[in-house]
Amino acid sequence: MILLSSIIKTFESKFLDQYPGQILPSHRRALAAMKVCRTPKSPRLRAGCSQCEHTMTVPHSCGHRNCPHCQHFESQQWLERQLQKRVPAEYFLLTFTLPAELRVLAWRHQRLLYALMIQCVWETVRTFSQNDKQLQGIPGAIAVLHTHSRRLDYHPHVHLVMPAAAMDAVKRLWRTKGGKTRKNKNKKPYLFSHKALAAVFRAKLLDAITDEGLSLPARYPETWVVDCKSVGAGEKALVYLGRYLYRGVIQEKDIVTCKDGKVTFRYRNSKTKQWEFRTVSGANFLWLILQHVLPKGFRRARNFGFLHPNRKRLIRLLQLLVGLDPGRTLALIKKRPLLACPCCGAKMTIIETRLQPLFIFSTPGKT
Repeated sequence: MILLSSIIKTFESKFLDQYPGQILPSHRRALAAMKVCRTPKSPRLRAGCSQCEHTMTVPHSCGHRNCPHCQHFESQQWLERQLQKRVPAEYFLLTFTLPAELRVLAWRHQRLLYALMIQCVWETVRTFSQNDKQLQGIPGAIAVLHTHSRRLDYHPHVHLVMPAAAMDAVKRLWRTKGGKTRKNKNKKPYLFSHKALAAVFRAKLLDAITDEGLSLPARYPETWVVDCKSVGAGEKALVYLGRYLYRGVIQEKDIVTCKDGKVTFRYRNSKTKQWEFRTVSGANFLWLILQHVLPKGFRRARNFGFLHPNRKRLIRLLQLLVGLDPGRTLALIKKRPLLACPCCGAKMTIIETRLQPLFIFSTPGKT
């Protein structure tokens, strides 16, 4: 397997020379972190065996949310939190895509435009839910911002995992829709019209951008794209979103070759479901990775409505009333592997962290 850290070491200088005006401080921090992740140059931690006297030191992970090595545990924790809030309803995956004509504006004002996209997506589905004859209430949703296509091009869009349910706070009623009934078992689950969602989202986002004092491009499409499809109980959709939440936009197993100054990686075509390959220069590959580094402190995933973290008691009450046990799904999630002693196999505990790297290179001319 080709490591991302090795690609950074090979092409970092060419990348810095080729993209001097496009590199942001957040890109440099990500580059520096991922370059030394779990290498002899990274800080180390010391662990001791709980049964024998064996101790060992291992390199720290960099902890950067774009590193393919790191934050597996954080990704698992996020997925567990979402699965614990499952409700008895049909789930839908909605995808709101920003048109290509607005992507330059989004790149120049990333923090603002990304936040506006997420907020306008929520306001759109909340409006539809309140006006829907079957729901008539406040929905719940899990929103995740993605900025990449499968080919790793810049392609901002928001995924929304949403149960077809709503809470009427005034009448204290729980309403659902979209499920199959005995009268029509072959009827496909339905939430909202994707064309109507796209039209309302377009209007809300354009108004929000104008209200912030930004200039819209001279031309942009009249028709935008929103996809809305049923995903059953929602587990697979949440696993898909959690895969790219903390661990970057590419897995190292998908980096096929690195030779002759070029990098080849694979991706699965969303329409044909077949693997395809893309070959770019090493510097361009690093840019494809780093352009998706989010502004510092920006939250990619957010919960709204009755799925907000402060509604845990309500969710638990619903689960008890309908006999839904989220623990059954949680049991399928793999546990975080423990650090085992190489001598006796017992659990090892961390004694010290942030120790100096094994190899400290001195500056030329100094001792």
